[in-house]
Amino acid sequence: MSELNALFRKRIGMSEHEAITFDKLDTLLEKAALRIPFENLRVIEGKTKAITKENVVDKILLHQEGGLCYELNSLLYFFLIENGFDAVLTRGVVYKPAEQQYLAIGETHLTILLVHAGQTYLVDTGFGGNLPMKPVPLNGEVVSSSNGEFRIRKENSEYGDHVFEMKLKHKDTDWRIGYAFYENKPIADLSACDEIQTIIVSHEESPFNKTPLLTQLTANGSVTLTNTSFTQWVDGVVTKESIDSARFKELAKQYFNWRDWDSYA
Repeated sequence: MSELNALFRKRIGMSEHEAITFDKLDTLLEKAALRIPFENLRVIEGKTKAITKENVVDKILLHQEGGLCYELNSLLYFFLIENGFDAVLTRGVVYKPAEQQYLAIGETHLTILLVHAGQTYLVDTGFGGNLPMKPVPLNGEVVSSSNGEFRIRKENSEYGDHVFEMKLKHKDTDWRIGYAFYENKPIADLSACDEIQTIIVSHEESPFNKTPLLTQLTANGSVTLTNTSFTQWVDGVVTKESIDSARFKELAKQYFNWRDWDSYA
C-alpha cells in the first residue's frame, strides 16, 4: 500500500485492510467530509505551492490541513485511482445564486467523474458545505445524504453540458445550481490545477483571496469560520457569533485543528 493510500485512510478513519468498493464510496465521502475542512488559509497567508501529488499529500495528510477544491479533489482522485477506480478530473464553473449568474473567473472548480458499471458519476469532496457525500449519477437520478438532495441535470450552455444541483437540508426549499461542467473534457494533467490556483490567488473577483474561510460538515450540521464570524448549524438551528482575531485563532484550533498562526498574530 502506498503512503498516500495509507495516510488518506488514516486521516478519514478507514481501515488499511478495508477494500474500497463502489458501495463503500458513500462511507468514504462522508468520512472525508467530516474530517477534512474546506479552507483557504494558505491562499490568505501567501504560502501556496504547486499542485502535485507530493504537495497535496504533505499539506492535507502529513500536516493535517484542509484545502480548496483543486487540492481536496486531486487528493481524492489519486486515492481512487490507487484503489482501482476509473476516474478523471474535470473543471467546472461555479454558479452564484444571489447574482443569478456564473462566476466571471471561469472554470475554477475541480471535480471528479467516475465510471462504474457503465454509468458515469460525479464525486466531489471539495465544494465547501455543499457536498453530496455520495456519487451522483449523470442520468438525473436524485441521491440523498445527511446533507440534502443532489442531482445532475443535462443542460447545454457556454459553461458546460451538465449542471450539478442541490437542495441542502434545512437551507433550500427548491433546487439550485452549484456549478456547470462538461462530461467529456477531462484535464490532461495537474497543470490545470496550478492554473486554477493562480486564478484563485490573484484574480480580483476570486471569492477566496480576500478573507480567511474555513468550513466543514459535522454529524448534525456544519461549522463555518471567517475572520469576523463563527456560524454553526445544528439540527437545522443556526447560531452566528461575531468574533475578533483572538477568538478566530481559538475557534480555528478547536474546530479545524489549525496550528500556523504567525500571520494572524
